[in-house]
Amino acid sequence: MRFSWHRSTPSAHQLLCCGGLRTDYIITARGEARLMEQGGNALYAAAGARLWLQRVAILARVGENYPAEWLDDLRERGFDVRGIRRVRGPQDHRTFYAYLDEHTRVDTEPAKHFARLGLALPPELRDYVHSTPGQDDPHHYEPLAVTPEDLALYFAARCDSSDSLRSASAEAKGCDAIGLHMAPISIRTQRYLPEAARRHGVRVVSADPGERAMQPALMPYVREMLGQVDIFLPSDREAERLFRDEPAMTDVRRYAAWFADCGPRVVVLKMGANGALVHERGSGRFWHVPALPVRVVDVTGAGDAFCGGFMADFVQRGDPIRAAVAGTVSASFAVQDYGPRRILAAPQEELERLAAWLCERISET
Repeated sequence: MRFSWHRSTPSAHQLLCCGGLRTDYIITARGEARLMEQGGNALYAAAGARLWLQRVAILARVGENYPAEWLDDLRERGFDVRGIRRVRGPQDHRTFYAYLDEHTRVDTEPAKHFARLGLALPPELRDYVHSTPGQDDPHHYEPLAVTPEDLALYFAARCDSSDSLRSASAEAKGCDAIGLHMAPISIRTQRYLPEAARRHGVRVVSADPGERAMQPALMPYVREMLGQVDIFLPSDREAERLFRDEPAMTDVRRYAAWFADCGPRVVVLKMGANGALVHERGSGRFWHVPALPVRVVDVTGAGDAFCGGFMADFVQRGDPIRAAVAGTVSASFAVQDYGPRRILAAPQEELERLAAWLCERISET
């Protein structure tokens, strides 16, 4: 089955990428240590989206210790940073990942992993536990969790600027759609942000749950979130984690159908090197979009870049297959280098070429 790819024309649509801005400490699959790098799932999602959409905002919280120059860099690269809220005092922005191979990582016990490389533990990681403390608490916001209040402050700032007054006028005429993507963040955020977003005129809401939320004990809260989002974008491993006590749930198609039955009109399971499975609830159909054959250097942020690329295209076209192609292209640039800069430097003609190549290889399953 062949799909065609047509270049998108510039649009007035906008995507908000909600999640974390982090300081990354990474041991790569090649045994290299990369310390204190600019990262975070909100950044990777926004970078993946920026390849396809001009107007991309970041919605996140940072502490007083988050580097000001990193915020300046985001602003200079064209991101709308009015949704980044500084909270009082120093906050914990650390993320540690040790890659055991190109597709398997852990985020605990940094001392053990630095020791196996013969390296001393960086002093910044001495009291580190894991990358997402408190995110699996459905009843409380952890300090860097985005709240409905943060969203309201962003829209207030947006309406206070002259360019957003023009945007508000465009929205009133129905020609400006706003999407919200929630990267892995506090499960409480994912429970309560969608309803608040729709009150502000957001038309399409997506969620990437993250592994901390996808555990059987949190199933009621996952279902609550699923009932409020339009697009659900978990990984196959996260789905396996959620259903590990359900022997009948044995494959990605069953996962996707179950998620869709809970509310989302589109479910996309990210499967790493095996591509992505797209399921549309209304038609009941499934499609497979393969991964691109590129040289993999670092997979950090690839899933987030996929989600950003997917949502950037979906808010413009509303086609989940085309959106999955855009997401796959964004992810392919994320894995070719360290950090988000490789994504943002992708040439437009290469994006179009890769998207067209992928469209010829989509299959209905």
